[in-house]
Amino acid sequence: MNNCIFCKIVNGEIPCSKIYDDELVMSFLDVNPTSDGHLLVIPKEHYENVADAPEEVLTRISKICKKMGLLVKDKLGASGFNIINASGKDAQQSVFHLHFHVVPRYKNDGLDLWFHGKAGDKEKIKEIKKKLLS
Repeated sequence: MNNCIFCKIVNGEIPCSKIYDDELVMSFLDVNPTSDGHLLVIPKEHYENVADAPEEVLTRISKICKKMGLLVKDKLGASGFNIINASGKDAQQSVFHLHFHVVPRYKNDGLDLWFHGKAGDKEKIKEIKKKLLS
């Protein structure tokens, strides 16, 4: 992909602070970090989102996300981490090359990256279940 920033990073056209690299996946520090040690984990091949990526790639990404999360806990003293992905424009995906954020969390860091849902309508939930299972 000629205009994909992550493809350019993979190809060495744009520098990055690389932390991990193998034949399928790489991880590097986000240049717009949410917290200290915020990492991105991407496949080297261009896939737009989770729906487009082969299972083998998703499996490797999952393993590397865990590895990066444990790394920030061990080396940076994070007390936890979030693994976040947005797949599709309406899911707030902004770079259309599959990527996962590994966001280190620290005690009292003030970040609120979680969902704030409200109680769902029980009948609507039943209808949705029927649709998903039909």
